[in-house]
Amino acid sequence: MAPSQIPVIDLGPWRSGGPEARARTAARVDEALRAAGFLLVAGHGVDPALPARIREAAGRFFRLPASAKAPYAVRVGGRGWLGPGAEANSYAEGAASPPDLKESWSFAAEDPTGIPSVDAEWFVPNVWPAEAPQLRPLVTEYLRRMRSLSDELLELLAVALGLAEDHFTRHTSHPTWGFNLNWYPGTEVVGAPLPGQFRIGAHTDFGTVTVLDRQPGAGGLQIHTDADGWQDAPYDPAALTVNIGDLMARWTGDRWRAGRHRVLPPPADTPSEELISLVYFYECDPHTRVESLPAPVGRIVHEPVDSHTYLRAKLDAISVPTTQE
Repeated sequence: MAPSQIPVIDLGPWRSGGPEARARTAARVDEALRAAGFLLVAGHGVDPALPARIREAAGRFFRLPASAKAPYAVRVGGRGWLGPGAEANSYAEGAASPPDLKESWSFAAEDPTGIPSVDAEWFVPNVWPAEAPQLRPLVTEYLRRMRSLSDELLELLAVALGLAEDHFTRHTSHPTWGFNLNWYPGTEVVGAPLPGQFRIGAHTDFGTVTVLDRQPGAGGLQIHTDADGWQDAPYDPAALTVNIGDLMARWTGDRWRAGRHRVLPPPADTPSEELISLVYFYECDPHTRVESLPAPVGRIVHEPVDSHTYLRAKLDAISVPTTQE
């Protein structure tokens, strides 16, 4: 994959540079998102010790026997443990596949809006595993940083489109978000992969921007582009991986591509490889009307959608029916 397609964007010049430096940064972002829907973002200010400590605490929970984790089991979109066989991301593309080879602990927005119907669906309290008490303060701090960073990225994206800086953040005064701790164990836990089975099947994310802190691995992240097909995602230990989701792609009239990606199964030559990813899915205020930007910014005019009707349909689509679990 050509390095220019997924550049490392340093937020330093965006934050403290002059108009020319900010304009150069915005132009590089526009170019990258048009090609692949992905960026590597450096200068983000997140201490790498924080995700490392989250991984350590989460790993202790994930390695517990299934009987200890079962009381926290939830369906996709819930707050708690997504066990083996709960999710198949390729379903979002209409592709049949075996369930994804992973487990997750899922968090989501919980501060109520005061609108009972909205709160009951999108803002319910998170669940914290008693077996990993260290997680709560660590994740709470990480989420605070991710919310701030995501709004900053939305401001950068607006400028990259030649729009007012608050074009997107005016719709994130009380947004929904999701946060997954994804555990990708080796074959001694999940068994040998079935034909067509991945740690996460091919898909695009559903919201506005996704911020990923990942570990490199042979069974790791791959990105798809029209130019190169499937290629291993570039990795920089000092950078976070950022991609845009379906709502942002629709908002831009497909000027930017929702970043299509997958996570490879455990590799045959290192079957015990274990990875943990921290994935923050940012969205927008409930029931935002997402309308495609007109030409010359947008390329395609999509039918307007209610953001959270769209999100709910996608979350339901990737849920593996109970009879298959």
